[in-house]
Amino acid sequence: MNGAKTVLLMTVMMLLFIFVGSILGGEQGMIIAFVFALIMNFGSYWFSDKIVLKMYRAQEVDESQSPELYNTVEKLAAQAELPMPKVYIMNNPTPNAFATGRNPDNAAVAVTSGILKILSKDELEGVLAHELAHVKNRDILISTITATLVGTITIIARMAGWAAMFGGGRSNDRDGGGIGDLVLLILSPIIAILIQMAISRSREFGADAGGAKISGKPLALASALNKLSQANKMIPMKNAGTSSAHMFIVSPFSGKSLTKLFSTHPPAEDRIRKLQDIANGKILV
Repeated sequence: MNGAKTVLLMTVMMLLFIFVGSILGGEQGMIIAFVFALIMNFGSYWFSDKIVLKMYRAQEVDESQSPELYNTVEKLAAQAELPMPKVYIMNNPTPNAFATGRNPDNAAVAVTSGILKILSKDELEGVLAHELAHVKNRDILISTITATLVGTITIIARMAGWAAMFGGGRSNDRDGGGIGDLVLLILSPIIAILIQMAISRSREFGADAGGAKISGKPLALASALNKLSQANKMIPMKNAGTSSAHMFIVSPFSGKSLTKLFSTHPPAEDRIRKLQDIANGKILV
């Protein structure tokens, strides 16, 4: 079900992208937009993992430096039938974690120093299994492409808006088309961001279920999510960027001003409830 939703949302995103490009310059605008998107996608695909790890000053660790963390990741990767990912630690008191990398052979799992202090061994296993489920499901690629498309749509919409204001584009003032196009160009980035957030929420539910299957401990993951969601409300991550917030297992922001519609993550209560249903056999994984 989550996979079908993601395909539908990605299709809507692409149609929206085509629409913005066509308003900017008809067929030529669409071609330029797609070339621009391909360049951005290529860069994101190859370098996004390095960029985000550097952004959060994550340091790679080996078995000698962090044996418990490294061995836990190694065990879970074997259970998930995945190659051993690189392991990183971020020196940050806010408890959180994320996975990155363009595919399972080039994946990395990063945790904050804060998460290692507040979670039990079973809870940490649940979190790491969740991140490995993202890797197994190739969610990182999906989220990277989606984020790139959102950024491209926003840039193109701004360009088209300026063009329309100064008489450019293909607007027709006699039938009011120019005003309509301008309104749609203003709305397009907002719609694109909402689609991105919907995709992110969908993939989190899938990774929770996948993580429960890999670790065999859905209630431990549920307990971890409860701790992490509360802790991130009290100690939000100061250097978190909006472009990478969707990568973390829980939102790194306080969430006080966010609604469900504008959130990159489903409510923790909903995720915990589904994990409890998995543990009770009501949902099969």
